Amino acid sequence: MTTDERMIAFGRRVREVRKGKGISQERLAEMAGIDRSYMGNIERGEKNITLKKAYEICDALEININELV
Repeated sequence: MTTDERMIAFGRRVREVRKGKGISQERLAEMAGIDRSYMGNIERGEKNITLKKAYEICDALEININELV
């Protein structure tokens, strides 16, 4: 698998917003309906997620998707 800087930047931004809101990774995963280990993969930029998953994360964080990209 090749590293995609865009996926890494997206994951970093998810982590930054999550931490800024005082939400644990486990809690965000639960809120977004995503497995906790998968959420870790997303935050590390290891998973190329669907647009639907991105919106589910945004809904859980109560932010607009443009705040993550």
